[in-house]
Amino acid sequence: MLSWVVAGTGLLIALVALAWVRRVSARLETLKQSYWDLRYDYTRLRSQVSRLDPETQAAEPEPAPGASPATVSFVPLSTIRKKDR
Repeated sequence: MLSWVVAGTGLLIALVALAWVRRVSARLETLKQSYWDLRYDYTRLRSQVSRLDPETQAAEPEPAPGASPATVSFVPLSTIRKKDR
């Protein structure tokens, strides 16, 4: 009799945990969707503001005349070989 009570309690706890995980999963999915919607709106509004107010782009600091912009070049792995021993 005691084993049935323990099994029933375990089953009840498992069902409650499953329901809780599903609810949290749905909330997380809603939160992720809200995040991406907000990020999309922010980017769209930022581009609209930059089109309306081009002076904000001119207000950004320009690089120093003597400094060259950092360039990143592609180096194929075939050029990086281990030296023969």
